[in-house]
Amino acid sequence: MLMELHAYWNIIKRRWLLILIPAAVVLLAALLTYSPPPPLYNVGVRFIVGQPPTEAAALEDEERLANWQTSEYVVNGLADWVRGLRFAQQVSERLATQGIDVPAFAIMGSMHADNTRSLMQVSLTSGGDPETLRQMMLAVIAVLQTENGAALPQLYGQPATLLVLDDPVVNGVNAGIRSQLDLPLRILLALGAGLGLAFLVEYLDPTLRRRQEIEALSLPILGEIPRHKPPH
Repeated sequence: MLMELHAYWNIIKRRWLLILIPAAVVLLAALLTYSPPPPLYNVGVRFIVGQPPTEAAALEDEERLANWQTSEYVVNGLADWVRGLRFAQQVSERLATQGIDVPAFAIMGSMHADNTRSLMQVSLTSGGDPETLRQMMLAVIAVLQTENGAALPQLYGQPATLLVLDDPVVNGVNAGIRSQLDLPLRILLALGAGLGLAFLVEYLDPTLRRRQEIEALSLPILGEIPRHKPPH
């Protein structure tokens, strides 16, 4: 095992330039084509969701409790609706009436929705214009508040009440870890490719360098030139 590791190390020392060339090419290409990533922006809004209470809820505790429990089911349905393409299309159509062209798939790809009990959170993240992102969120709020009765058949056409808890404030966000690790990962892969290339060249090289290689072929050894070591 130790001999094998020593042999591998000798190959790396002998072919080190071949190992580094792919990584150097990747690094040079990255430096020549580098452009700073576009700034990212995020806007998020929370909603409290409920249904208008029935007349019985003013008199019965069970009816009020049923209202709270129903609101949780409504929030689940609204979150599923927000994640779908049809909702993104409705937002895109509303933006188009304001002269803002944002495709539905772009809205769907930048939107995230989550919910806990009666609380729902919707956020948008995009690298475009921050004002356009704010308008997108305003359109999301408008569609949520006006179209939810038609989107959820369980509401029987009676829209749920969505109380907006936050103003749609756009904030800048840092680039993700993926963009930060992109170049190091590419260089690492290039080093791996260079290492594989070095071992391939070594495998195809017919030169015999070690005594053990000659002995493995059952060839006579007439002499051996020792490695020169400088005097201490």
